[in-house]
Amino acid sequence: MRLSTTFMDDTEQLSNSGVTIVLADDHAIVRSALRTVLEEEGGFTVVAEAGDIGAAVRKVSAYKPAVLVLDLNMPGGSSLDAIPRLRQMSPRTAIVVVTIDDSLPSARAALRAGAHGFVLKEAADTELVDAVQAAARGHRYLDPHLGARAAAEPEGVARPDNLSARECEVLGLIARGYTNTEIADQLGLSVRTVESHRSHLQHKTEIATRAELFSYAREHHIVD
Repeated sequence: MRLSTTFMDDTEQLSNSGVTIVLADDHAIVRSALRTVLEEEGGFTVVAEAGDIGAAVRKVSAYKPAVLVLDLNMPGGSSLDAIPRLRQMSPRTAIVVVTIDDSLPSARAALRAGAHGFVLKEAADTELVDAVQAAARGHRYLDPHLGARAAAEPEGVARPDNLSARECEVLGLIARGYTNTEIADQLGLSVRTVESHRSHLQHKTEIATRAELFSYAREHHIVD
């Protein structure tokens, strides 16, 4: 699903060698696969790669690419928290999130934070090129499957049991089997903060076990 928006002139971020891109993912094999998808299409130039949030910030600052392709869960901090900082630092760099997280709350949170695209890794071979092209021209791009679900579930619908966006994020990771330590690493939080979020969401939902939390998360489309 594409949502048109005014961002920049179509040609502003198109160099002689095409759309310049920084790839940020903590797995080298994933970066290699994404690079192949983009460069085989033509019209794209990957100018740098990054394996954590800090490196992504440095590469964007140095290269000011047309597009940053950013994994949602990166070491060194929260990608969601980094998006506004990256956009402020390089306003003409559009951000396309590529992730395994297929939850609507995560997609909406990324777009609200300032991302121009949200693509699932499982569909990157068919969707990434369109998403990057759209972002470079100032348009928004949402994975079509998530777009269909978003149309069926208006954004104004309240979060279940008044969970905060961060509590939904923590819940999604708990439901996927992450430990508190792993969640802390993924989100750039302390373990104590994760434990606090977990306590709050368990109190709000009156659910204690991971199996029940998983069922709850599926019921409310926080995970599939």
